[in-house]
Amino acid sequence: MINQSNPLKLTPELSIHIKIHGFLLWASLGFLMPLGVVIIRMSESAKSIKMVKVLFYTHVTVQILAILLATVAAVLSLINFENSFNNTHQKIGLVLYGLIWIQPLIAFVRPRRGMKTRSLWYLVHWLLGTGVCVLGIANIFIGLHTFHEKTSSIVSLWAVLFTAEVSFMAFLYLLQCKWEYVMKQGVTQDEQIRPADHASPTRNQKEMVVLP
Repeated sequence: MINQSNPLKLTPELSIHIKIHGFLLWASLGFLMPLGVVIIRMSESAKSIKMVKVLFYTHVTVQILAILLATVAAVLSLINFENSFNNTHQKIGLVLYGLIWIQPLIAFVRPRRGMKTRSLWYLVHWLLGTGVCVLGIANIFIGLHTFHEKTSSIVSLWAVLFTAEVSFMAFLYLLQCKWEYVMKQGVTQDEQIRPADHASPTRNQKEMVVLP
């Protein structure tokens, strides 16, 4: 974002640009993209085709909005900042700007379910999406640290709040793996078996309808 070799002269105008840059990339890479991952994970345990569709299209909408916000942030960075790309924050940011546009292109060429290439496509889509989220979150922390080093501004509160938000997102993501299991702890073994006989066809059916 800023050349580390020279002292930063934080003018009021530059301060506003930095805050806008930080907010847009937090909203994109630090909130919306992780939220999109959590939403699509929730669809795996949805009980109806309608709910799966709602979650799927919500995931798509959230991710598109995240990409647009990141693109605006990238354009503003090129206009308002010195972009020598000689520090870690800038280099990671440049990689992220490329990856976030590769991901939707991969989504558009999704093979139909049942095709041999579907498994490979899913693996690439998942790895890239997860990688962008992890790298984006890491770069936000790096950006806060860089801003502190260059301006001596106190960023500990923002770091704590962002850590709390990321931890909550991670908790929601991991909870999806165990939610159905947790809910089954309150019923008997016979009650657990009977619904499963009816749930399986519904799950298969919703996959065929929503994710062709």
